[in-house]
Amino acid sequence: MYIPELYKNENAEEIKSFIKNNSFGILVNQTQGKLWGTHIPLELETNLQGKEVLFGHISKENPQGNSFEDNNEVLAIFNGPHSYISSSWYDHENVPTWNYIAVHVYGKVRIIDGDELLFAMKKLVDKHESASKNPVRIERLSSETMNQIKGITAFEIEITEIQAVSKLSQNRDDKNHIAIISELEKKNDPNAHSIAQAMKKQRD
Repeated sequence: MYIPELYKNENAEEIKSFIKNNSFGILVNQTQGKLWGTHIPLELETNLQGKEVLFGHISKENPQGNSFEDNNEVLAIFNGPHSYISSSWYDHENVPTWNYIAVHVYGKVRIIDGDELLFAMKKLVDKHESASKNPVRIERLSSETMNQIKGITAFEIEITEIQAVSKLSQNRDDKNHIAIISELEKKNDPNAHSIAQAMKKQRD
């Protein structure tokens, strides 16, 4: 994606944390001769071979899975908070804009099954059940319930490139930067509050 130098994020640990905290992404590839996108959880994990990959799965009814072997190049998009920035908040005339955080991960997809599939599913379920009062565990599910796995195409994505953008009013002086944060914090919008916090952290 196009990222002006000022807004590039090249902090590897920060990017990994962002992906893990915003793991409901969009998987994009060429399917049946056109661009295809599916909204799914894509978990950044270490696979059985000790390599950092993205794990995911889609329904076998989804044509996207049939295209993986013919063209294994994919793009995973992860969106974070975003908010409109009114130029009325500045101490000078300018145009409005939008602040946001996003990551694009490029890679090669490979279908997995057997132990690799169960490993990936366990990682997914354990992560999202961690706060549950009575957490579901893959290893405790009945064989009848686990038969539903036959209806999915599971895969891992070998990461070849990561592009990360954090557009957080880095081009504003301290006075206007503080004013933007103040206005964002007044809004009844969790996205605006998250962008305000990100702006504070980035400027610090």
